[in-house]
Amino acid sequence: MPGKAYRALFDHGARRVDAERAHHLGFAAVRAGAPLLRRLPTGHARPVEAMGLRFPHPLGLAAGFDKNARGVDALGALGFGHVEVGTVTGQAQPGNPQPRLFRLPEDGAVVNRMGFNNEGAEAVAARLALRGRPEGGPVLGVNIGKTKVVPEEDQAAVEADHAHSTRLLARYADYLVVNVSSPNTPGLRSLQAVDRLGPLLERVQREARAAAGREVPLLVKIAPDLADDDALAVADLALELGLAGMIATNTTISREGLRAGAAEVERVGAGGLSGRPLTRRALEVTALLRGRVGERLTLVGVGGITTPDDARARLEAGATLLQGYTAFVYEGPLWPRRVVRGLGGTR
Repeated sequence: MPGKAYRALFDHGARRVDAERAHHLGFAAVRAGAPLLRRLPTGHARPVEAMGLRFPHPLGLAAGFDKNARGVDALGALGFGHVEVGTVTGQAQPGNPQPRLFRLPEDGAVVNRMGFNNEGAEAVAARLALRGRPEGGPVLGVNIGKTKVVPEEDQAAVEADHAHSTRLLARYADYLVVNVSSPNTPGLRSLQAVDRLGPLLERVQREARAAAGREVPLLVKIAPDLADDDALAVADLALELGLAGMIATNTTISREGLRAGAAEVERVGAGGLSGRPLTRRALEVTALLRGRVGERLTLVGVGGITTPDDARARLEAGATLLQGYTAFVYEGPLWPRRVVRGLGGTR
C-alpha cells in the first residue's frame, strides 16, 4: 500500500483505535498476508557482512514489535533483512497495566511503558524450535532482558536470570542482544554501569557458547540518555570483552522539543519515547561510538529513522546496520521496501 494511502487510512481509522489493540490487529494482518508480500521486490541495496553473518541489506526490525517470535518470517516477507524478537525475559510476565502504548502523531512518535510483557524464554524457545532455520528467512536476533521480579540490586540473581534465558534461546539466535536500557523496568538502566554490566555480559557470553556449541554474536543495547562519557565507557567494555557490537539507541525518557501540547504529553505520561524526536541524539551516539571503536564493532543504528535520507545519514555516521519500529507504525507495511529501495547500492 503506497505511503499516502496508508497514511490516510491511519489518520482516519487506525489512530482512533487503542494503540496496543491496533498493533495486535496489524500484526495479525501481516502474518495473514505474508505469502502475497513475499512476491514483491525488496530493492537492490548491497548485502552487509557483519558479525560473521550475511544480511541481505542493512534494514531490520527493532525489538519490541514481535516480542514472542510469532511472525519472524512474515516480517521478513515485508522486506526486513533481519528481525530482532523480544525483549524476552527469563520468566513470563504481563508487563505494566494498560493503557501503556500511546501515539504522538504530530511528532511521528510513540510512547510506551510496556514493561517487557512477553511469554517468557521457555515459550519463545519452543516457538523458535518449531520454526527451525528456514532457508531465505531473515537474520534472527534475540533480545533478552531482566525479569521484573528479579531484584536489580542482586547481581547474582540478575546474572542467573539472563543465563536462564540464554541457555534456552541462544541455539536459535543468529545474534543475541542484552537489553539494559529500557526505561520501563524499574532499576534496569542501572545495569548499564560498567562494573555491573561487565560480569553480566561475560556470563551471557559463556552461557551462549555452551548452549549453542558455537560463538553467538553478542551485542548490548544502550539508552540515548546516557552521558557521552558513560556511552564511551560501555563501548570500551564491549571492546574489552570482545562483543560483536552495540545497538544505539533505545527509547528516551526526554520530552524536549515535542510539538505535542503539554496537556497531551502529560496525558500520555511516563515511558520511553521513540520516533522522529530521537533522530538527532541517536545519530550523535552512533557517530560518537564509531569514533571510539573504529571498525572493531558492529553498530546498529536505531531511533528516528523514517526516510531513506535518515537511513543514509545513520550509515554515514557509522552504523553498520539499521533498525526501525515507529516509522513502520506510521508509514505502513511497505515502508521497509521503500527505505531499502531508497538506499539503492548503499553498503
